[in-house]
Amino acid sequence: MGGIIIKNPEQIEGIRKSSKLAAQTLDYAAQFVKEGVNTEFIDDKIEEFIREHNAIPATKGYNGYPKSSCISLNEVVCHGIPSANTILKNGDILNIDITTILDGYYGDTSRMFTVGEITPDAGELIEVTRHCLDLGIQQVKPGNYFGNIGFVISRYAKAKGFGVVWEFCGHGVGLEFHEEPQVDHTSRRNRGPKMKPGMIFTIEPMINEGRSSTSIDKKDGWTARTIDNKLSAQFEHTILVTPTGYEVLTDIHNEY
Repeated sequence: MGGIIIKNPEQIEGIRKSSKLAAQTLDYAAQFVKEGVNTEFIDDKIEEFIREHNAIPATKGYNGYPKSSCISLNEVVCHGIPSANTILKNGDILNIDITTILDGYYGDTSRMFTVGEITPDAGELIEVTRHCLDLGIQQVKPGNYFGNIGFVISRYAKAKGFGVVWEFCGHGVGLEFHEEPQVDHTSRRNRGPKMKPGMIFTIEPMINEGRSSTSIDKKDGWTARTIDNKLSAQFEHTILVTPTGYEVLTDIHNEY
């Protein structure tokens, strides 16, 4: 790898547009998240929406991955493959993860959705995970160490009694799907490379109700589950380091 790419203004604008489309796709998908709907149907709608906007779903065909999104339910940590056999039911929590390629530029984002009435424990897990992402984003500024993102995320999650997944991480993004650096969600303070303006990467903490370890289904080679079958949650944004701090490129609701 050639190190961390500093994007130029033209590239940043292209990545910004793709990131916005990825977030709009998540908004569009929300209407289909309801009891009785299968996840393959949601994925079909996602692909349709992305292609209607002159973009390509980055996951489709990526290292053999068969679908246009990842939809991960309950104990699935990430890379859940949409299926006609996976039917949403009351109480489910799920992450939908979308990456778009628009005019050659990548935008990557995910968020949690809920079906019907969820348990208080599931609700707490989702809120803690959302806050972990917020804490990580607050660390983004020129001169700060990438390790401090993982440090604040893991410190908070563990204080709340949750496990932090270390086998999957955030990553540089924009010109390719996965670039340098690796953005760990559990780390020691002041470790790793320093952030510079023009760097773009994802922060995407995966927080488990129980143990932090995962296992990958041997059958499909993709689906990662919690080792103890307890719930997992994840939120993800694509973030640009600016001269004064950060811009959340996938934030279309002005939350940051």
